[in-house]
Amino acid sequence: MLSSGMDLKRSRGKVRVISNEKDMEEGLASLFVLDPRLVAIAREAGPVPLRLREPGFAGLAHIIVSQMVSRASAEAIWRRMQPASGLLSAESYILLHPDAWREFGLSRAKADTLTRIAQAVASGRINLQALVQKPPAEALAELTAQKGIGPWTAEVYLMFCGGHVDVFPAGDVALQAAVAAAFGLAERPQAKVLTGLAEIWSPWRSVAARLFWAYYAAKTRRDVLPIG
Repeated sequence: MLSSGMDLKRSRGKVRVISNEKDMEEGLASLFVLDPRLVAIAREAGPVPLRLREPGFAGLAHIIVSQMVSRASAEAIWRRMQPASGLLSAESYILLHPDAWREFGLSRAKADTLTRIAQAVASGRINLQALVQKPPAEALAELTAQKGIGPWTAEVYLMFCGGHVDVFPAGDVALQAAVAAAFGLAERPQAKVLTGLAEIWSPWRSVAARLFWAYYAAKTRRDVLPIG
């Protein structure tokens, strides 16, 4: 977790961001006013993790690796991907031998996506650091224009690598299950429905998402946040 940083009322470019625990506390307090039902949910959830990472290729790559696999499997793959010289970069990924993805345990689809993103970053066609400074709609459009990057990946990147304050990955199965359990719904709300339900939590939807992940983790006793 990051324990210090600029105040939320400052911004990265024109975008409000979460950068520390104080911002999270402010967000939760605001959410309790917007939706008093969340007070009881927060009591059951316990501490709400921040878990910010630096924006860039490594942050996005880690999110891609984590898609549709268990936390343990994702972390094992990620450890194998790390070069001896330090943090994985777009340039170091491009230099890997063609079958390295098999040794890492990646799927072919994820390996192809990582290669395309690495080439785009290394060539300057996309700047992942500058991208997080853009308004959410613009940043999401630029990310999802990259083949292999869907809405969930883009939203999680903006939340955890960009600190965006008002993003809600409604396609996340754990979030859908958490909201259903919290509000006694008969079934998991699908992404379109959950997007509508989440509107009440704007402009703090990123904090609301973290709260529901924490709530689901407390209920299931397993960590379900996309970022470790």
